[in-house]
Amino acid sequence: MQIHNYFPTPIWTEEKPEFVKSLNKASDKYIKEARKTQKKYIKQYGDFGTSYHSTPLLHDNDFIDLRNYVGQKSWEFLDHHGYDMKQYTTMFSEMWVQEFSKKGGGHHSAHIHWNQHVSGFYFLKANEKTSMPVFHDPRTGARATKLKMKPDLKGILNGHELVHFKPQPGTLLIFPGYLEHEFAVDRGKEPFRFIHWNIQAIPKGMAKDV
Repeated sequence: MQIHNYFPTPIWTEEKPEFVKSLNKASDKYIKEARKTQKKYIKQYGDFGTSYHSTPLLHDNDFIDLRNYVGQKSWEFLDHHGYDMKQYTTMFSEMWVQEFSKKGGGHHSAHIHWNQHVSGFYFLKANEKTSMPVFHDPRTGARATKLKMKPDLKGILNGHELVHFKPQPGTLLIFPGYLEHEFAVDRGKEPFRFIHWNIQAIPKGMAKDV
């Protein structure tokens, strides 16, 4: 019997360490400012479980090389899906840097990015104890009829419901905006820092007016 695997969900990864040093330096000021806004809370409760979130990065030229690279790769990502990308241009909806406290406890519950075609992460600070992105099977019907998997299986099979990636500084990760994801609880040791973005594919005629 022939086996046909339909409706795949691609996740692209690439190691791009050349951006790490400069973007850590460029993002320091944003994390410092985010800490200031939560100073009273941290003084009273400590920063266990705290996540520091920057203001938008889209107009900061220190991040322009990453934006240009990610924008091109996102176009290629959608082209790989078979979309007629001659009709579209990719545009950033948002980009920000985020850091989980070095004391641990930082996490994000499962969510998707509505109306976004491509999302992604670029990891700046990470180690063996820091958090990791966890992706959920987008096939709701499959999740509703979940069965137990064989205990000795290796690799990722169609029956698996969750997939995770262990981040390293310099890891770039691109995925569809509809793909549900979360960040596991950070176990602490040092700050876990990453850049996050969302991208839309805009019809070229409309893009001129945006």
